[in-house]
Amino acid sequence: MNPLVRRIAVLSLVGAAVATAVTGTGTDIGTGTGTGTGTGTGGAALAAATAATAPASASPRPPLDPAALQAALRVRPDDQAAGAIALVAEPGQVWRGSSGDTVTGKRIPDNAHFHIGSISKTFESTVVLQLAAEGRVDLDRPIQHYLPGLLPDTFQPITVRQLLDLTSGLPDVLEGAPPVSTDEQIAHRYDYQSFDQIIQETLRPADRPWPGPRFAPGTKQEYNSLGFRIAGKLIEQVTGHSFKTEVTARILRPLHLDQTSVPEDNPRMPRPYLHGYLTNSAGEPVDVSEQNGNPSGMISTPADLDRFITALFRGRLLPSALLEEMFTLPKSEDGKVVPYADASNCLTADGKQGPACFGLGLMSVPLPDGTMLWGKTGHDYGYANGMFATRDLSLRGVYSISTTTANDGRANPISNRLLLAAVTPTRK
Repeated sequence: MNPLVRRIAVLSLVGAAVATAVTGTGTDIGTGTGTGTGTGTGGAALAAATAATAPASASPRPPLDPAALQAALRVRPDDQAAGAIALVAEPGQVWRGSSGDTVTGKRIPDNAHFHIGSISKTFESTVVLQLAAEGRVDLDRPIQHYLPGLLPDTFQPITVRQLLDLTSGLPDVLEGAPPVSTDEQIAHRYDYQSFDQIIQETLRPADRPWPGPRFAPGTKQEYNSLGFRIAGKLIEQVTGHSFKTEVTARILRPLHLDQTSVPEDNPRMPRPYLHGYLTNSAGEPVDVSEQNGNPSGMISTPADLDRFITALFRGRLLPSALLEEMFTLPKSEDGKVVPYADASNCLTADGKQGPACFGLGLMSVPLPDGTMLWGKTGHDYGYANGMFATRDLSLRGVYSISTTTANDGRANPISNRLLLAAVTPTRK
């Protein structure tokens, strides 16, 4: 995620175990068309593999409604979006869809690449937990042990676990810096910063007072990207390799995520790709698909992210005890889940502020019917994304929305419509 992009919102979508195809069509605003299909990158192989290993506990659901899902993707005037792609599925059924791009007037391929934003935090957490399984990282040892001198002395010891479950109390990336206009975001979209640069410019800025801790470590939860920049540096320090090398060797290559990449400072987008936009001060949409950010920025597709979350939840990447850490909410000494610090995340199904809702690299989203989704949202310039699933994989999904405005922390209407269409399919 570009270091100037601020924290993310959290309402999102769901997903699926894959098998046979469902097809749907529709027409969207602009000249593009939307399609739902069971084919595409990795579709047939993943379908067979998932069908063969579907969890016995997967609860039956009514069939997905392709028409409703496609209708959810159609861009409306108030969506602040140019288009969207999605994959939604459940055991024995998969739907892939796309809209038209309202800026170019062309259809968006449903296997298009996109910047995944903070969904990369789930990949990053997985690598750290793999290092913990290998005995190379202790989750309960302070980060100051592994990276001495990195944090100013004003910060208490912060454990690796607290970095990943967002209870560190660290300030967020570039907290306290002057606001950045959309025109400035457009002009600086090719800027690239290393983990060290982001950490130092946040904790030891030259042009403003150094920020201190927001709260004592472990007492609250608050969304924070700086902790994951520090975790990225930890990965590089412990392994002696770049984040890109470790993620590629440990996750992308073993799972054959051939359409997923860690571009580092290469702004080129692999084709086909979803175009992302920012609207400048003249009211014109500017294509910001090519952009830079930091060493943990990633590009992927709906099918690859679907394969990743499926493999992760099935235990292919982590031992069971460490996988369970990803679904474990942080608790205080009295055994209660710690409070969430503000109203930006962790809302209950009826919209009220709830306690902490993030485990290690995953967040929980309760639905009105009692179903709990686990996954991650992610934003980059021009993109709003989500990757979610139930733990038993009876429902999972991935989406990416081509946005036209800078992220303001709210869920996009398209993701909300898609969520409702996915969890309340028409019974026939």
